[in-house]
Amino acid sequence: MDERIREHARVLVEWSARVERGDDVVVSVGPDAHELAVAVCELLGERGANVATTYDSGELTRAYLRAHDGDFETPDHRLALYERADVVLSLGGGRNTSATADVPGEARQAYARAQTPVREARMDTRWVSTVHPTRSLAQQAGMAVEEYREFAYGAILRDWAALADEMGRMKDLLDEGSEVRLVKEDTDLTMSIEGRTAVNSAASVAYDSHNLPSGEVFTAPYAAEGEVFFDVPMTLHGKRVRNVRLAFEGGEVVDYSAEANEGVLEEILTTDEGARRLGELGVGMNRGIDRFTDNILFDEKMGDTVHMAVGRAYDSNLPESEEGNQSAVHVDMITDVSEDSRLEIDGEVVQRDGRFRWEEGFEG
Repeated sequence: MDERIREHARVLVEWSARVERGDDVVVSVGPDAHELAVAVCELLGERGANVATTYDSGELTRAYLRAHDGDFETPDHRLALYERADVVLSLGGGRNTSATADVPGEARQAYARAQTPVREARMDTRWVSTVHPTRSLAQQAGMAVEEYREFAYGAILRDWAALADEMGRMKDLLDEGSEVRLVKEDTDLTMSIEGRTAVNSAASVAYDSHNLPSGEVFTAPYAAEGEVFFDVPMTLHGKRVRNVRLAFEGGEVVDYSAEANEGVLEEILTTDEGARRLGELGVGMNRGIDRFTDNILFDEKMGDTVHMAVGRAYDSNLPESEEGNQSAVHVDMITDVSEDSRLEIDGEVVQRDGRFRWEEGFEG
């Protein structure tokens, strides 16, 4: 076994999920994530955790959704599994990144709504999602397999404690701020962040962070006004979506377009009432991610990017007395801020052309 797989497992179990003896752990394994699953389960055994494994395949999901009559119910047996779990580790690694591309949109929407209690129970655990660098992901990224593995492990096997210290600067700025404004070509969007708490997403549940790799600082904006252009292509529901434009009034999307697969965007925004509002504003700070790979787990963390998600807001960003935006979806979209852009907090520029104000090369 490649020693980087064992190191990946170690970071996931020890740093990210903080697994302890006696924890009830669910390990969800993608079709080609077998080696990572073996390394993870070995470590969980050494720690004396209690393990249940599940198999997560886009092809299985496709078969189920296309065959079903569309009258979905919440699966109580699956809900019970997550309600009893302390930790959920999701090891992505599918064989076809577009496996569900031909699932009807109405079936996908109905299924997402029925799964809402399951998602909520999962998010009440110390959950962490990661991916094993597979051939399908390399192909999606347009890279040779070995090249992609070098890239993936460069993003995953970081000095996370040091990166957490740096990202803490952005967290402090967002926590102290009331309003964020993003300006670039075809974008001028203002969002309120008053009363919200930013998350220093340093790839560990100790930081309220649930992705590996991570490397972003995110908060839950509201009252968005203006327009935003997402120029980083992404695969959503198995289809390539390009050049998304959203216009907001009163915090809600009032107009939208995409140059490719606009129907996917419409499907997302019409899932429920909350799908037309923002649930997240994130600032990418992982400079170990140096290119776009059409994988949101990596792309949204890349330095020189800002991303926003329509749909559900995370509880970690909200005061205890506030629910925040509720939705059955949480879909991230990314904009490149490496050139001719600025990010302002309460009128002060904190990032210009991808450089933060504490970095060399920043021009105020």
